[in-house]
Amino acid sequence: MPRAILQEAAALRLAQTDASLLQYGWEQGDGYFRHALANFLSSRYHVPVEMEHLFVSAGASQALDLICTLYTQPGDVIFVEEPTYFLALRIFADHRLTVVPAPTDADGLDVDALEEALQRHRPVLLYTIPTHQNPAGFTLPLERRQRLVELAEAHDFLIVADEVYHLLSYDAAPPPPLASFAATGRVLGLGSFSKILAPGLRLGWIQAAPQHMHRLSTSGLLDSGGGLNPFTSGLVRVVLEQGWQDAYLNHLHEVYRQRIDALDSALQEHFEGVVDYARPTGGYFFWLRLPETVDAENLLRAALAHKVGFRPGVRFSGCGDLRNCLRISFAYYAPELLQEGVLRLKRSLESAYPEL
Repeated sequence: MPRAILQEAAALRLAQTDASLLQYGWEQGDGYFRHALANFLSSRYHVPVEMEHLFVSAGASQALDLICTLYTQPGDVIFVEEPTYFLALRIFADHRLTVVPAPTDADGLDVDALEEALQRHRPVLLYTIPTHQNPAGFTLPLERRQRLVELAEAHDFLIVADEVYHLLSYDAAPPPPLASFAATGRVLGLGSFSKILAPGLRLGWIQAAPQHMHRLSTSGLLDSGGGLNPFTSGLVRVVLEQGWQDAYLNHLHEVYRQRIDALDSALQEHFEGVVDYARPTGGYFFWLRLPETVDAENLLRAALAHKVGFRPGVRFSGCGDLRNCLRISFAYYAPELLQEGVLRLKRSLESAYPEL
């Protein structure tokens, strides 16, 4: 956690005579912060980002909840990837939406299958994690991104692109974010500082066309409370302007490459021929597929006895499937602890499924 960076940012910002960060704040978000954020994203995305197209949120999850509040009604159909982020499914359940899973392959959302599904359903939204997907890790190629936007225009639905891992690419650069198609009016791109700076900041953004900025900014939530997170955005503005976010992000890339190496090596040593996975090129996670006879929820009970944890695959399914899959994260622990975790996972599997 970048405590020193934020401590210095707070000292610099609070030393200024401008006390606007203690006020409610402009509904779309502080202009100085959005200007600094637009410059940062333009550099990192390698495509121009305009500050007028950015709305400040209290993290990506709050942004997703606000979008569901403003753009959906209970019973509306939304498409999600299979698998998808399990806590997004919780938000959709809160809004009583009808979730329809869409197939994926090694390159992400299967656009051909999606087009077929659009003959049977009329979704209001499609929720996708196009880059280093959580949990499966795939990245949607540029041609599929373009075709997805074309389908959204042809069938009149919005794409909610959760792109919180886009800046966490450790090998080749990914395609431009889906948010780069925001000018079409069909894409709402979500970003967050939770994965690139610190989750406790609860600071994120929505990148979208101006008509969406107006709808977001005039919601009852913003009318009542003003802009979201003006204090935190005032501190992070300093982090961006001083170049500290760039330096910290580069540091994270180095650290996470080492952790991927450690986890990959341990999996090859202890699970060769037992699990199937693709080595991640970004994001936070390994997505493991175990033999069909294994139920990951049953395995988790054995794992907790060995003091190791993971997320069972069924929690990422929109239809109760993926029971033999699981997600593990390399983001928090040092390499030696990741290796110990894999060893404990192996012992857990041996105790729960000795026949393997």
